[in-house]
Amino acid sequence: MALLTDPVTVAGLVTREVRTGERRGVPTRIAVARRTYGTGPDDLWNALTDIDRIPRWFLPISGDLSVGGRYQLEGNAGGVVEECEPPKRFAVTWEMGPAVSWLEIRLEPAAEGTTLELLHEAPVDPDMWTQFGPGAVGVGWDLGLMGLGLHLDTGAGVDQEAALEFPATPEGKNFVRTAATAWAEAAIADGDDPALAQQAADATSAFYTTVPEEDQQS
Repeated sequence: MALLTDPVTVAGLVTREVRTGERRGVPTRIAVARRTYGTGPDDLWNALTDIDRIPRWFLPISGDLSVGGRYQLEGNAGGVVEECEPPKRFAVTWEMGPAVSWLEIRLEPAAEGTTLELLHEAPVDPDMWTQFGPGAVGVGWDLGLMGLGLHLDTGAGVDQEAALEFPATPEGKNFVRTAATAWAEAAIADGDDPALAQQAADATSAFYTTVPEEDQQS
């Protein structure tokens, strides 16, 4: 999975924010990522919502992507399409086992193309947040947004095997470390303890970049 430029520059294309929220009386934290792509809203919308195109930059997906339909990403989350306003925004539930969170994508025209804003809202799990902070979900989206950029720039599909191996490469470790640190800074801006936020960023970096022992032995 070759980067088009150095990892720090690519990670820096994303602006990150953490917000404190509430949904039905339950405290939540919201990871917000923004990146501008050099393409029009219609093309970016198509890349994000066409069931045949999504696997070219993200993961294989099945199901019904109309409002009220259920979708399933291969080996990852599934959920329900709750809102859709092409080519401006859509909202879905993000379900992994019993855990339910909420994903919203917004598109806005920009001078350089189109700005994508991704908001991932989840109930607060104090233990998980203390251990990993927003980077647990944020770095995963950073990698997805990078894959989207590569696809939009080249028109080609991302090699899924190379994408899985990328975080453990020297370039990938640098990318993940940079992104995790930026998420820690966003959490600190939202009120998190700086020392704990940095510890969480370190744990997130280790999680994404450590190769499982069974893979090392194969």
